[in-house]
This record gives sequence, C-alpha cells and structure tokens, in this order.
Amino acid sequence: MRTDSPSLASIRAFECAARLGSFTRAAAELGTSSASVSYHVRQLEAQIGVTLFRRHAQRVELTEPGAVVAEETIAAFAALRATFVRAAEADERKLSITTLPTFGTSWLTPRLGRFRAQHPEIMVDLDLSAEAHDLGAGGFDAAVRNGHGRWPGLRTVKLMPSIFAPLCAPALQGAAADLGSPRRLPTVPLLGRPDWWALWHRALGITDAAPPERFGTTLSAEHLDMAAALAGHGIAMGSPLLFADEIRAGRLILAHDLVIDTGRSFWLTFPVTRQRSGKIARFREWISDEAARECAAGSDPIRRAVLMMDQT
Repeated sequence: MRTDSPSLASIRAFECAARLGSFTRAAAELGTSSASVSYHVRQLEAQIGVTLFRRHAQRVELTEPGAVVAEETIAAFAALRATFVRAAEADERKLSITTLPTFGTSWLTPRLGRFRAQHPEIMVDLDLSAEAHDLGAGGFDAAVRNGHGRWPGLRTVKLMPSIFAPLCAPALQGAAADLGSPRRLPTVPLLGRPDWWALWHRALGITDAAPPERFGTTLSAEHLDMAAALAGHGIAMGSPLLFADEIRAGRLILAHDLVIDTGRSFWLTFPVTRQRSGKIARFREWISDEAARECAAGSDPIRRAVLMMDQT
C-alpha cells in the first residue's frame, strides 16, 4: 500500500547525491549503482511532484526547490549521524562483563583497579553468574567462561588453564599430611565439589576415598569453599591460580603436591560482531597481560599438573 510519505531509501539517495553533487559519487558511498540512485531520486520527484535535479550529460545540479530541500535534508542527516556517533561514544565508555562467581570474586575484582587506572574513561559493570548469558542478546559486552573455547558466534582468548589441588590453612598442614594415603585419611572435613575430589583421588589410584560423610558443609561456589578453608574449617579443592594471592601471602598452602589439569581453561569471550570494539580490545589486552603474569608466577603447579579429563 502506497503512503503519502516518501521512502527513506529515496530520501537517503537524494541527500547523498545533493551533498556530493554527483549520482556516481553517491552510489559509491551508498554501495550501489548510479542507476539505482537515479531511480530513487526520480521516485522521490514523482511522489512530491517537484523536479529536484537538472540532468546534464556528465553532471547533475540542484534546481531551486531542490536546493531548498537539500539544505534541510543534509542538516537532518548530519544531525542523525551525530546522534549515532554519540551513541557509539556512550557505548564505548561503559564495559559490561559477566563472569563466573569465583573467577570474578577471587581473581578479577582485586585486579580491576589496575584496568581502571590505565583506562579511567571506561566504566566497568561486572556481573557474577554461574549461568552463561547469551552475549548476542546485547546485555553484556564480553564474558569469562570456563570450557574448551568453542562457542558458536564468539571470539575466544585463552587466559589460564583450569587446574585444581587441595588447599588449606597452614594450621591444618599436619592434619592434611595423610591426604594421599588410601589407608590413613585425614579427619578434617573436605570442602568443594565431590566430583573434583573423586577425580583427584582417581589420579592417585584411590577409589571411594571421598564418601558423602567426609563433606561437612556444602557451599555453592569455589570461593566460598576457600573462605571456609581460610578459616580453618577443612581442606578445599580449588585453583592454585585463582587463589595465588592467598598462597603467596601464606594464608593458604597446597595440602598435597598433586595438581590436576581438567583439560579446560578460562576464556575471555565476546561476539564476533563486537571484535572491532575499542573498549573490548583494551580490556582483552589488559586481561591477557594479567593472566600471562599469573601463569608465569604459577608456572610450577601448571607444569606439574596431571591431565585428568573432566567429562562435564
């Protein structure tokens, strides 16, 4: 059904041709042909009943009514372009990241101040979620996920391997001495995911070493297990990389030499469509450098980690 309002395509073709003074140059800017530009302009002229251009052999020029319309149209499109530029600039000033709770709480948050110091123009909005959000929905710019780095539609940057080992407060070092013995199990409670403990014990050749009664408290996230371990409430299975600051400060120790590599890693991910975003590029460079330093500092547990593929 035809309306009284000219089509946006015709108006856009006229604005571009009037601003550039050429159907050919307008076609190049719009990514179309000069014949298409001419067609849309003729459609506009027919619809409003006014001749907007005089056609000559090698050029076109605005008629007097065309010049009046051109002035207003060019100004309107300039204002519209400026609005989109301002929107893009506003988007570049805010970075929304979603990450796993333990990674965000224990590793990323203590370091974010360094990113803000380098890029004070970027505000950071950090979400902690165990569930993977759909980055294509536009709610978040990027995410840190754990897995094998293969997610359709996403670019991935490997940060650090997913390794774990039993950790405890120094006061429990003696109680943890028999942790790897199938006959002399420590009496202190175990903390953390039972499947991680089962994988760890399996690497030692031990079965049925972690029955349900060995776990005194069930907590919802790794960083909560580690908070309990810091308080001396048990031995927690966790990442020596994510809790490296606590280990370096002497608040946590490795309760056993065996470190497990699950074959998974932590990855920075973002939509393919956002790969040219300046704020994401700056965050990617910063977090990659931070992760590389952490991996270098924690190279010993990474180097001696035993690969035990996590099937989840």
